[in-house]
Order: sequence, then structure tokens, then C-alpha cells
Amino acid sequence: MNNFESFWEFKECIIRGGEPVFEWNSVRYGVCFAEKGYCIARTDGSCERIYNTPDELLAYMVDGARLRDIITKVYVVSRSI
Repeated sequence: MNNFESFWEFKECIIRGGEPVFEWNSVRYGVCFAEKGYCIARTDGSCERIYNTPDELLAYMVDGARLRDIITKVYVVSRSI
């Protein structure tokens, strides 16, 4: 199963270069490594933000909730790590 069991597992995934795609409330989001940090956006390219650290990225608001609070509840479409 691709879903994350904890936000620590999510952090480890992106620190190691994973680029997960997940869905929350019928909207897909993707995370990827950027030149100076981590990028998160809807898969249509909207709502893009770049953060310096995984902890900052976990504060990203996804439909009114912090990513940290919902990462174990999202549907993970794909992940490489």
C-alpha cells in the first residue's frame, strides 16, 4: 500500500528524493525537489509553494488543513520511495 503511516514516513520519503502524488477531497497534489527546497502544488500547477525544509512543507494548507494533520489520511496515487 502506498499510503503514509506517519508524517515521519512522508518526511523520510521526500528527504530521500521521493516525489509523491496524493489526492485529498478529489484534488491531486504533487511534491518534488526544487533547487533550494521542496515544491508542492496541485497537479494542474496551481497553488504552488516552495519550502526550504520538510517541516515547513508540512505546514502547507490543503483545503483548510495542514498537510501534517492529513498526510496519513490522503490517498497516495504514487510514490517512488
